[in-house]
Amino acid sequence: MIARPDTLAADMTADHDRKNLEDINRALDEHRINDEAAEYLRTLYSEGMLWFREVFHVLGKCFGAPKAPVVRYDYDNDCGVDEKIKISDINPLSPYLVQHRLDMDPMRNQFFTTSAGHKIDLSVSSIVTVIVAAQKKTSRALDKITGKYYTEFVGEVATTAERVISEHERAASGHAIAEKIREEFSGKFITAASETVLRIIGRGHEQIAVELVRELDKIRKPHLRLQDVWRVKCLFDLVPQARTFIERIRETMPDRIISMRDKFYDMDNPRNYRDAKIILNIGPDSSHIVPMEIICQVRTFFEFERMTHIQYERARSSKTRATDNIERKLADYMEDGIKQYNLMICDCVEDLFDRVGWNILYGRGLGMSLFEGFPKNCTLYYPQKMLDIITDKLDNAIENEVFHLTTSPAKLTQTQMSEIFHFMARFILVAAMPYRKSAWSAPSDTTAGKLFNFVMKEVQRYYKQ
Repeated sequence: MIARPDTLAADMTADHDRKNLEDINRALDEHRINDEAAEYLRTLYSEGMLWFREVFHVLGKCFGAPKAPVVRYDYDNDCGVDEKIKISDINPLSPYLVQHRLDMDPMRNQFFTTSAGHKIDLSVSSIVTVIVAAQKKTSRALDKITGKYYTEFVGEVATTAERVISEHERAASGHAIAEKIREEFSGKFITAASETVLRIIGRGHEQIAVELVRELDKIRKPHLRLQDVWRVKCLFDLVPQARTFIERIRETMPDRIISMRDKFYDMDNPRNYRDAKIILNIGPDSSHIVPMEIICQVRTFFEFERMTHIQYERARSSKTRATDNIERKLADYMEDGIKQYNLMICDCVEDLFDRVGWNILYGRGLGMSLFEGFPKNCTLYYPQKMLDIITDKLDNAIENEVFHLTTSPAKLTQTQMSEIFHFMARFILVAAMPYRKSAWSAPSDTTAGKLFNFVMKEVQRYYKQ
């Protein structure tokens, strides 16, 4: 019997689910994983169509309906394919590209340039490009759980046990126990950390057993580190747009959030990588966890990132000292991406200067600014101490006319001028990404460039304290 068109995707996915379960059971029979890990994987790799619908349901709640036809995505070339997809064709075996609009975008309609006639060109848009990845292959998931994630898990178990024991007994005892742990865990796949470690240390350590178990139970098991079987990547024009989206998730589905991290300001990562990541539970409840990974990135940086995939894979697989050199080169290359993004922010600041000035004049006597709420305040922000330092120094610079506007549509008071520069400095702080190389600066032949360099140099100075 020939399946109806609207059941083809479901039938194909169900067949793939069966193959996934066969792979998991085979890995269990071969003792690559244990029962606990196998059960977790079965949850993630069963009911593929159900979880894929949940992925799109989350996108719908955050963005609403797509603003353009959904198209297939080509991993090899990192671009969408001109092939429109019907809803009945969508399945978790293929990646897709979806264009949404961030309706709560605080930047909307602020960045545009005018040309001849009445033509308006958007410099920054509210369109968010969402790449919906295909379900991660079970072979890759198993390799991660039994390889990278298991190595990290064993290392943390050994290090934790050594630390706790050394704090109460001789350091040599802690070191000896750590070596025994590494040897024991290398023989087979073990996830019961506290039970195994207590058996290894034996009698005579009863006084530290409670503390040891408490610390070991905090360590995330290797299979629970696998959180990207279901994943999407959202590309925004500006960092504040990404943060607005993250705040939206915090407001609408706080109970689903497993973890959240914002690394747009991170200068410690060896690869100089900048993004934000949210892990949501799309499972039915807290006892049935099905993680969905949402990566938030700016377009400019994504263009640089996708050109480093080959080099990064080479660096990740290399076992020689050359790895450090490749990591450094990748970090330098990513720094160029940060520079390009920050130059765009400088252009935005230049575009905004006149508009902010006009709106302050328009708002005279109304008790409010037409730019109220732009950019939106966000809890994912720099430390307050650093902001206070920049505010004080900016006040002094304005008072000494280091920053002074001469092109305003009418004479500005000192208060109005201060309001403009403080607004623009705040925009730079929420929109720009800090960079590593202190020698770099934006072109300073404009007021926008001078203000950008002033603010970002203070950010660098703060983090080098």
